[in-house]
Amino acid sequence: MKPEKLIKLLAVASKLKENTRHSWTPSGRRESVAEHSWRLSLFAYFMKDEFPNVNIDRVILMCIFHDIGEAFTGDIPSFIKTENDEKIEREIITDWVNSLPAPYNSELGVLYDEILEQKTEEAKLFRALDKLEAAISHNEADIRTWLPLEYDLNPKYGFEECQFSPYMQKLQEEVRRNSLDKIEKSNNKH
Repeated sequence: MKPEKLIKLLAVASKLKENTRHSWTPSGRRESVAEHSWRLSLFAYFMKDEFPNVNIDRVILMCIFHDIGEAFTGDIPSFIKTENDEKIEREIITDWVNSLPAPYNSELGVLYDEILEQKTEEAKLFRALDKLEAAISHNEADIRTWLPLEYDLNPKYGFEECQFSPYMQKLQEEVRRNSLDKIEKSNNKH
């Protein structure tokens, strides 16, 4: 890749450090998209013992690149994201991927198709981890940052996505229990 193209690509990625998510950190500031993608990648790495037949490197690539569209659109929380928002983000990602030189454009195009189709174990694991990482982040944040709808949403967030694997079901159940404990402790303080 030509140096000037690489520097432009990194400038796009840098926006992920600046664009904040709906989630908050335990210290009380908004989480960046880049922080979410980094921790999600770390989360995926530690799944290799539980999923020995899954290409964890591929899952990590999905974690790294899945939110690149948010460099252009910003974060839109899942509970308000519309089909039109998703369509616009897919178009932006497609344009961005197509602007990359070979072989990156074809490799990332295939990766994004795989994420959208949700047919491979890698794509299913990625999607489940993405949901659980968000729920875990909420559990770590001060409950005063939660919206009223999150008291219902967070304990079940990622449930459907985790059904493909007994291990992921157990992990989602643990995250659910942590959410419910947090809610209960909050209710007992009032």
